Amino acid sequence: MWHHHHDHHRHGTPRGFGRGGFGGRFGAGFGFREEGGRARRVFDGGELRLVLLKLIADEPRHGYDLIRAIEERTGGAYAPSPGVIYPTITMLQDMGQIEEQASEGAKRSFAATDTGRAHLDEKSEEVAALFARLDALGTAARRSEGTPVRRAMHNLRLVLQQSLESEVDPARLHEIADILDEAAKRIERL
Repeated sequence: MWHHHHDHHRHGTPRGFGRGGFGGRFGAGFGFREEGGRARRVFDGGELRLVLLKLIADEPRHGYDLIRAIEERTGGAYAPSPGVIYPTITMLQDMGQIEEQASEGAKRSFAATDTGRAHLDEKSEEVAALFARLDALGTAARRSEGTPVRRAMHNLRLVLQQSLESEVDPARLHEIADILDEAAKRIERL
Protein backbone atom coordinates (compact mmCIF):
# COMPACT_ATOMS: atom_id res chain seq x y z
CA MET A 1 0.00 0.00 0.00
CA TRP A 2 2.91 2.32 0.69
CA HIS A 3 4.64 1.87 -2.68
CA HIS A 4 3.22 4.98 -4.30
CA HIS A 5 5.38 6.81 -6.79
CA HIS A 6 6.05 9.93 -4.78
CA ASP A 7 8.23 11.48 -7.49
CA HIS A 8 5.23 13.09 -9.17
CA HIS A 9 4.07 14.65 -5.92
CA ARG A 10 7.19 16.34 -4.64
CA HIS A 11 5.45 19.54 -3.63
CA GLY A 12 2.23 18.06 -2.31
CA THR A 13 0.68 15.18 -0.51
CA PRO A 14 1.25 11.89 -2.36
CA ARG A 15 -1.69 9.88 -3.67
CA GLY A 16 -3.39 7.79 -1.04
CA PHE A 17 -2.23 10.10 1.73
CA GLY A 18 -5.10 12.62 1.66
CA ARG A 19 -7.05 13.77 4.67
CA GLY A 20 -8.75 10.40 4.91
CA GLY A 21 -5.49 8.49 4.35
CA PHE A 22 -3.07 7.06 6.89
CA GLY A 23 -3.44 8.71 10.25
CA GLY A 24 -6.87 10.22 9.59
CA ARG A 25 -7.92 12.22 12.64
CA PHE A 26 -5.42 10.24 14.74
CA GLY A 27 -2.35 12.46 15.03
CA ALA A 28 -3.96 15.03 12.75
CA GLY A 29 -1.57 17.81 11.86
CA PHE A 30 1.09 18.44 14.48
CA GLY A 31 -1.14 17.34 17.34
CA PHE A 32 -2.33 14.07 18.74
CA ARG A 33 -5.68 13.05 20.13
CA GLU A 34 -6.05 13.23 23.88
CA GLU A 35 -8.72 11.76 26.11
CA GLY A 36 -11.90 13.72 25.45
CA GLY A 37 -10.97 14.24 21.81
CA ARG A 38 -8.96 17.46 22.18
CA ALA A 39 -5.95 17.82 19.88
CA ARG A 40 -2.80 19.30 21.35
CA ARG A 41 0.17 20.53 19.35
CA VAL A 42 3.25 18.37 19.88
CA PHE A 43 5.66 20.24 17.60
CA ASP A 44 5.62 23.36 15.53
CA GLY A 45 6.95 23.18 11.97
CA GLY A 46 10.54 24.06 12.86
CA GLU A 47 10.64 21.49 15.64
CA LEU A 48 9.25 18.74 13.42
CA ARG A 49 11.91 19.58 10.82
CA LEU A 50 14.62 19.05 13.44
CA VAL A 51 13.10 15.74 14.60
CA LEU A 52 12.90 14.40 11.02
CA LEU A 53 16.42 15.63 10.22
CA LYS A 54 17.82 13.83 13.30
CA LEU A 55 15.98 10.59 12.45
CA ILE A 56 17.25 10.76 8.84
CA ALA A 57 20.79 11.55 10.04
CA ASP A 58 20.71 8.45 12.27
CA GLU A 59 19.87 6.27 9.26
CA PRO A 60 18.47 6.88 5.76
CA ARG A 61 14.69 6.57 5.84
CA HIS A 62 11.55 6.67 3.71
CA GLY A 63 8.67 8.99 4.60
CA TYR A 64 6.62 6.15 6.06
CA ASP A 65 9.64 5.01 8.15
CA LEU A 66 9.65 8.45 9.78
CA ILE A 67 5.97 8.17 10.77
CA ARG A 68 6.59 4.70 12.19
CA ALA A 69 9.74 5.77 14.08
CA ILE A 70 7.92 8.66 15.80
CA GLU A 71 4.86 6.54 16.52
CA GLU A 72 6.96 3.76 18.07
CA ARG A 73 8.99 6.22 20.14
CA THR A 74 5.79 7.69 21.63
CA GLY A 75 4.07 4.34 22.21
CA GLY A 76 1.42 5.26 19.64
CA ALA A 77 0.53 8.57 21.36
CA TYR A 78 1.67 10.67 18.39
CA ALA A 79 1.68 9.77 14.71
CA PRO A 80 2.31 12.73 12.41
CA SER A 81 0.18 12.48 9.28
CA PRO A 82 1.71 12.04 5.81
CA GLY A 83 0.15 15.40 4.92
CA VAL A 84 2.57 16.95 7.43
CA ILE A 85 5.58 14.65 6.92
CA TYR A 86 5.94 14.91 3.14
CA PRO A 87 5.87 18.74 2.86
CA THR A 88 8.41 18.85 5.73
CA ILE A 89 10.67 16.44 3.83
CA THR A 90 10.36 18.66 0.75
CA MET A 91 11.34 21.69 2.85
CA LEU A 92 14.40 19.87 4.25
CA GLN A 93 15.42 19.02 0.67
CA ASP A 94 14.93 22.62 -0.47
CA MET A 95 17.10 23.76 2.46
CA GLY A 96 19.83 21.34 1.34
CA GLN A 97 19.77 19.46 4.66
CA ILE A 98 18.70 16.09 3.23
CA GLU A 99 18.98 14.51 -0.19
CA GLU A 100 17.26 11.67 -1.97
CA GLN A 101 19.25 8.47 -2.15
CA ALA A 102 19.24 6.06 -5.02
CA SER A 103 16.83 3.35 -3.87
CA GLU A 104 15.17 0.34 -5.39
CA GLY A 105 11.44 0.39 -6.06
CA ALA A 106 9.02 3.28 -5.79
CA LYS A 107 9.90 4.38 -2.26
CA ARG A 108 12.17 7.39 -1.96
CA SER A 109 14.83 7.16 0.72
CA PHE A 110 16.46 10.26 2.21
CA ALA A 111 19.86 10.81 3.83
CA ALA A 112 21.28 13.81 5.71
CA THR A 113 23.77 16.07 3.93
CA ASP A 114 26.83 17.69 5.53
CA THR A 115 24.78 20.90 5.76
CA GLY A 116 22.06 19.00 7.62
CA ARG A 117 24.54 17.41 10.04
CA ALA A 118 26.15 20.79 10.74
CA HIS A 119 22.68 22.21 11.49
CA LEU A 120 22.01 19.34 13.93
CA ASP A 121 25.32 20.05 15.70
CA GLU A 122 24.33 23.72 16.12
CA LYS A 123 20.92 22.72 17.51
CA SER A 124 22.05 19.70 19.55
CA GLU A 125 20.51 20.92 22.83
CA GLU A 126 17.16 21.65 21.19
CA VAL A 127 17.23 18.26 19.43
CA ALA A 128 17.89 16.49 22.76
CA ALA A 129 14.96 18.38 24.34
CA LEU A 130 12.62 17.44 21.46
CA PHE A 131 13.48 13.75 21.73
CA ALA A 132 13.05 13.92 25.50
CA ARG A 133 9.54 15.25 24.80
CA LEU A 134 8.85 12.31 22.46
CA ASP A 135 10.10 9.85 25.09
CA ALA A 136 7.92 11.51 27.74
CA LEU A 137 4.87 11.05 25.51
CA GLY A 138 5.81 7.39 25.19
CA THR A 139 6.17 6.97 28.95
CA ALA A 140 2.75 8.58 29.53
CA ALA A 141 1.17 6.41 26.83
CA ARG A 142 2.62 3.23 28.30
CA ARG A 143 1.27 4.16 31.74
CA SER A 144 -2.19 4.63 30.29
CA GLU A 145 -4.37 1.55 30.54
CA GLY A 146 -6.02 2.44 27.25
CA THR A 147 -2.82 1.95 25.24
CA PRO A 148 -3.56 -1.63 24.04
CA VAL A 149 -7.02 -0.51 22.93
CA ARG A 150 -5.59 2.53 21.11
CA ARG A 151 -3.03 0.31 19.37
CA ALA A 152 -5.75 -2.15 18.33
CA MET A 153 -8.01 0.66 17.06
CA HIS A 154 -5.13 2.15 15.08
CA ASN A 155 -4.37 -1.27 13.57
CA LEU A 156 -8.07 -1.80 12.72
CA ARG A 157 -8.21 1.61 11.02
CA LEU A 158 -5.22 0.75 8.83
CA VAL A 159 -6.62 -2.66 7.86
CA LEU A 160 -10.03 -1.19 7.04
CA GLN A 161 -8.53 1.57 4.92
CA GLN A 162 -6.55 -0.99 2.94
CA SER A 163 -9.63 -3.21 2.50
CA LEU A 164 -11.93 -0.39 1.47
CA GLU A 165 -9.41 1.06 -0.99
CA SER A 166 -8.84 -2.27 -2.73
CA GLU A 167 -12.12 -4.15 -2.14
CA VAL A 168 -15.18 -3.66 -4.35
CA ASP A 169 -16.81 -7.08 -3.95
CA PRO A 170 -20.14 -6.41 -2.11
CA ALA A 171 -20.10 -9.87 -0.48
CA ARG A 172 -16.66 -9.19 1.04
CA LEU A 173 -17.80 -5.78 2.25
CA HIS A 174 -20.82 -7.33 3.98
CA GLU A 175 -18.50 -9.90 5.58
CA ILE A 176 -16.26 -7.10 6.94
CA ALA A 177 -19.32 -5.26 8.28
CA ASP A 178 -20.56 -8.45 9.99
CA ILE A 179 -17.18 -8.91 11.74
CA LEU A 180 -17.26 -5.31 12.99
CA ASP A 181 -20.89 -5.61 14.18
CA GLU A 182 -20.06 -8.82 16.03
CA ALA A 183 -17.05 -7.20 17.70
CA ALA A 184 -19.21 -4.26 18.82
CA LYS A 185 -21.80 -6.62 20.34
CA ARG A 186 -19.12 -8.62 22.19
CA ILE A 187 -17.56 -5.43 23.63
CA GLU A 188 -21.01 -4.24 24.78
CA ARG A 189 -21.54 -7.52 26.63
CA LEU A 190 -18.22 -7.30 28.56
